[in-house]
Amino acid sequence: MPRPTTDPPDPTSAPSAPEDADSTRERIVAAASEEFARHGIAGARVDRIAKQARTSKERVYAHFRGKEALYTHVSLLELARVAQATPMDPDDLPGYAGRLYDHFTITRPDHHRLITWGRLELAGTAASSCADTVRDTVAGKIDQLREAQRAGRLDPVWDPVDVLALVNQIATTWAAQTEIGAIAAEQATDPSLAARRAAVVAAVERIFPRAAR
Repeated sequence: MPRPTTDPPDPTSAPSAPEDADSTRERIVAAASEEFARHGIAGARVDRIAKQARTSKERVYAHFRGKEALYTHVSLLELARVAQATPMDPDDLPGYAGRLYDHFTITRPDHHRLITWGRLELAGTAASSCADTVRDTVAGKIDQLREAQRAGRLDPVWDPVDVLALVNQIATTWAAQTEIGAIAAEQATDPSLAARRAAVVAAVERIFPRAAR
């Protein structure tokens, strides 16, 4: 009897594991975060996301209904990461501004671009989902500021809504105005990121001084 040309399968060996769905989803989300930050929602391409995630377009659509649904998922994750990385202490708004600066300008400038694209492009359900999360976060911070005012730790002459808006705007100045950042690299007395951060913290300290402990 002729010998078989291939060995029979080993009954003790484990079968090949199917593609891990969680791992695929994580790769898709990571690739989408980069794609949306770079190109926005309209300019993002699912085929590029799939290629970067080492999967197929069909698998991307199996996890997410479309680009807007994928962006909504990614942006909600990003908003949660921002909130975790930049907790607000109403008694130390300069410190809060410094944390915002660090996150958006130094650590993850792509977060600022990603969120900005959504503000410009999203509408309908996707926009509503993100807006609800932002609204809840903002409302919580305004409550913190109002309580600090009641306790005498923050100047009550300011509307707490204005306080939050001004601090956020000052802190994200360099992330939002990259063209000035490029000029600063050439013309600022001290072009370092540390100097820009110090200016942000000093500006907020001048308007909203730290509360006495």
